Amino acid sequence: MYSLLQPGVASDIMNRMVQLSPDAKPQWGKMNVSQMLAHCQAPLLVALGEKQMKSNLIGMLFGSMIKKRMLQDEPFKKSLPTDPGFVVRDERNFANERKKLQALLLRFARSGSSIIVVKKHSMFGQMTPDEWGILFWKHFDHHFRQFGV
Repeated sequence: MYSLLQPGVASDIMNRMVQLSPDAKPQWGKMNVSQMLAHCQAPLLVALGEKQMKSNLIGMLFGSMIKKRMLQDEPFKKSLPTDPGFVVRDERNFANERKKLQALLLRFARSGSSIIVVKKHSMFGQMTPDEWGILFWKHFDHHFRQFGV
């Protein structure tokens, strides 16, 4: 399974991101492409300790089971529910959001697992760097497939 912490994987994600266009239409879901780029920044910011998320009852009760399922080999299913803290509803500038996401991705990839400061996910509980890396790759893959790249 791919992980954003593996050599070359961040470059592959970056290459797919460059293929996105401002007028790309989603194959599922409600976000436009600019909102998706902003949305994809949020989990990285959480792992870096720059965005705070609150735990919830569902996570406390079922988080470890959900994490186990999310870490399996198959891609994320279409139209999965989004944590309200990661929903982007306002309009965003495509070029700005892509530039911010590229910078975060490069920062993460160049620093490796040492950059992850948050070890406990608000939904999934305790997370290893490898688990963060796998979830990041799957999240990017999910949304880039959503927009056809």
